[in-house]
Amino acid sequence: MRIDSEKLKRLAYVAQRYYIDECKQSDISKEMGVSRPLVSRMLSEARTLGVVQITIHQPSETGQRLMTRLKGHYSLLGAGLVADSDDDHQTNNALCQETMTLLSALSSQRVGIGWGHFVGQLVSWLEREKMVHSNIKYICPMVGNASIPIRNYHSNENVRLLSAQLDAVPYFLYLPALAESVEEKEILCATELYHQMEQQWGKMDTALVNIGNYPSTPDFASGARYGNALSKHKACGRILAYYFNEQGEIISSNQDSAIQIPIEQLKQCRNVVGLCSANTGVRALRGALNTGLFTHIIARQELVAELLATQQ
Repeated sequence: MRIDSEKLKRLAYVAQRYYIDECKQSDISKEMGVSRPLVSRMLSEARTLGVVQITIHQPSETGQRLMTRLKGHYSLLGAGLVADSDDDHQTNNALCQETMTLLSALSSQRVGIGWGHFVGQLVSWLEREKMVHSNIKYICPMVGNASIPIRNYHSNENVRLLSAQLDAVPYFLYLPALAESVEEKEILCATELYHQMEQQWGKMDTALVNIGNYPSTPDFASGARYGNALSKHKACGRILAYYFNEQGEIISSNQDSAIQIPIEQLKQCRNVVGLCSANTGVRALRGALNTGLFTHIIARQELVAELLATQQ
């Protein structure tokens, strides 16, 4: 059967807008003046007619070996490794897909999310991909809200967006990530708002924690909170608003005013998944794994290979 060339061009345009330009189906429908279900059918037809060809890259033998070694060395329960793509954006998309695959395999229902670059990437990826089904029923933040104009660190907003995409119930923490002082932190952590969130943290079955480099931007008033402790103890990375060194020691300070899930409570969560974005460095990953907090890791194969090469 001969397919009209104009129809193929139209299907190719819709496919490009969705798969390459990463537009939402709703935006494409508005642009073209058609219904969203029609856009969905056009994308399906584009695949059927070969206008779009999707290739699934199964984990390579090298990736499987790396995963086995990584799990053995750090006593992990599991890991999701992806090969580097041509650019960081594509790599992060693959890491997002691997994250959702892992959450499905874990049958996660009550999920806590941190903040950071990769969390923001995951939210944006899910807005585009529109998950059809998820076991996730409840989502809560594990740190208060930052006052900076970067969505990656607006905890409640990320919870709201994720919950909308996954059809889950959101819980919000209406407290700042950083109190004005330790005294104010103590007052805020004594409120009913904080105690209600503590109850949600106790019910989590999975925590998604971004593993960030140190130093990094933003630094969340690290000088005021820690003085010279971060340099003295050789901080190499950050999880939530905590800092750690390559030995896996969480660096403490009696001036720390961050409002977040206590480390001891995070340890009680059944699945603690460390999320490494395309730019997470080997020192940050090594230190994070040495904390002993993580049960699972999402990362690039090349990053894990670099890490394991230094363990020999």
